[in-house]
Amino acid sequence: MDFVYIPLIVFGLFILISSFFTVKQQTAAIVERFGRFQGIRQSGLNWKVPLVDRIAGRLSLKIQQLDVIVETKTKDDVFVRLKVSVQYKVIKEKVEDAFYKLDYPHDQITSYVFDVVRAEVPKMILDDVFLRKDDIAIAVKSELNDAMQNYGYDIIKTLVTDIDPDAQVKEAMNRINAADREKTAAQYEGDAARILIVERAKAEAESKRLQGQGIADQRREIARGLEESVEVLNKVGINSQEASALIVVTQHYDTLQAIGSETNSNLILLPNSPQAGSNMLNDMVASFAASNQIGEAMKNNKKKEIKE
Repeated sequence: MDFVYIPLIVFGLFILISSFFTVKQQTAAIVERFGRFQGIRQSGLNWKVPLVDRIAGRLSLKIQQLDVIVETKTKDDVFVRLKVSVQYKVIKEKVEDAFYKLDYPHDQITSYVFDVVRAEVPKMILDDVFLRKDDIAIAVKSELNDAMQNYGYDIIKTLVTDIDPDAQVKEAMNRINAADREKTAAQYEGDAARILIVERAKAEAESKRLQGQGIADQRREIARGLEESVEVLNKVGINSQEASALIVVTQHYDTLQAIGSETNSNLILLPNSPQAGSNMLNDMVASFAASNQIGEAMKNNKKKEIKE
């Protein structure tokens, strides 16, 4: 007779053990009694009435992410694909609503994302979509929060993580960007060339100015040297005309000597014979004498006019 009770004891132990169950951290278990909601069990060791209560399901209380790809058209008629990442979680105090009011929360969230994105993006041109992606994310979060709060879900964050225009549009944008950069580079090169020309002209002008100043100083020193030479010759009894002629002839032969010292010189000074130097000296003496006579005659005429 004792063996008859063994199966009953085993069955009773099995029922007792099966009435205990565990719930993982950041998870909530929904317990039903005869098909009706009975309660929520949090993480840890829990107990339910055997054969009466059952675990209807479990919900994660962790933050989850749903990525939604939306294709739409911008205000300037460019088709673009946006990737919107929605981070959400079940509100701990509303686990019952989250479990019973929605069968497929992903589908619900996806529908709202499509609705908001396709309402906001067509108001913007393509450039504004890139610049104002945060505004799109804020609009999606606001719409989802208002809708999903009633179902026990809290929207933590929405992010527009990718904006992908049509391939032909991206290629055109790259060409435009490259053309702008080439234009800027050409402008910089033009500015550099203009500055180089201006600076070169300034340098040349400064060089000419300094060269002219050097020539002027050279001629001034030559004149001073000639003046000193004439004064020295006058002291030894040579008058100014003869002294000037002598200096010219001396410079003439000095020039010929300097030219002759250069082995590769192709310069020919005409006339360059010795008679030419003598003729030049005679011509200079005669011209100086004639100029002196003309000067004396002009002085005498002025004196006569004054006396009359």
